[in-house]
Formats: sequence, structure tokens, C-alpha cells
Amino acid sequence: MSSQEYRHIVRIVGNDIPGERKLLVGLTQIKGIGYNFAIAISTTLKINTNSNIGHLTDANVQAIEKLILNPIEAKFPSWFLNRQRDIETGKDMHLLTSDIPFTLRNDIERERITASWRGYRHLSGLKVRGQRTRTSGRKGGAVGVAKGGLAAPVKKGSAGAPAAEASPAAEASPAAEAAPAAEASPAEKKE
Repeated sequence: MSSQEYRHIVRIVGNDIPGERKLLVGLTQIKGIGYNFAIAISTTLKINTNSNIGHLTDANVQAIEKLILNPIEAKFPSWFLNRQRDIETGKDMHLLTSDIPFTLRNDIERERITASWRGYRHLSGLKVRGQRTRTSGRKGGAVGVAKGGLAAPVKKGSAGAPAAEASPAAEASPAAEAAPAAEASPAEKKE
């Protein structure tokens, strides 16, 4: 424990964290820091993981912020970071807070513009990473059979049998069915 008094709100990297939270849980409230990253921070800085965030000193908070903002300087391995070999800079970095969705949107937009296969899948709202789609991933718009509406009426030929020559497109559109009825001769109308 330190001589500094307890703080109810601690601000770390622009996030207000309640002081009653334990160190590990409080650090995971920052977007981009997971449980394992929080453990790595606490072990690197030798801070008790079971202590409350409200009991941290100003020096501890500054050391945590410095480590979060530049984990490469603290000798964190590159596989531990959430953005390895960035496409624009080629560097390993760790994204935080609003940078994560911004970068994700830019990546998806770049794939769409280059018309890659992943871009087409993102554009269609389908699975991108090669998963099966036959039984799963059925949320969203209907893909197969359209629900609702009545079944298409059966057209009859001259002998009373269904017409086999009719194209499927002509059967599906109601406008195509209405057009021949309007052109009927007066002799057919009497019958």
C-alpha cells in the first residue's frame, strides 16, 4: 500500500476505470488490452495483480501508460501485439481504443477496392475465412427460396395439359401473365 490516498476513478490511456476494480479486470476495460496483456503488464512492472486500481500511485499509472503505448520498447515479443507487419508502415504495433475499428474499416475498404476475394466476401456479407456456409451463417437476407406469396398458377395448353414450352422467367413474372389475357380475341371472351 502507498501513502497516496484512494482514488475512485483512475484515468489510464483516456479511459476512466473505477477504483474498486482489481488491476487485471480494470486494465481489460481498455479496448485493445486483454487478460493476458494485463498480466504481462503487471508482471513486467511488478505490480500486485490483486490490488485495486484506486490504490495505484501516480508513478505506477504513468509506467502502465508508457508500457501500453509502447510495448515494443518494453521488449514484448511481436506475436503478442495485435497488429503485426502493418500493411502501410510495415511495422509491428499495438492498436488501442478507437484505432482498432478505424483500422479494421480501412482494411476491409482496401480489400473491396482491390476486388480481392476477401473483398467480395465482405461486400456480400458472407463468411470470409473459408468456413462452410451450407448450414451455418444464415443470418441476414434470404439467399434461397423467397418466402410468402402464392404459388404461380399452372398454365394449360390446348389439350388441358400443362404447357411444357413456357420459360421459367415468364411463369415467375405476373406482368407476363397479364399481357396475353389483354390480347385475347372477342371470340375467346364469349367462351
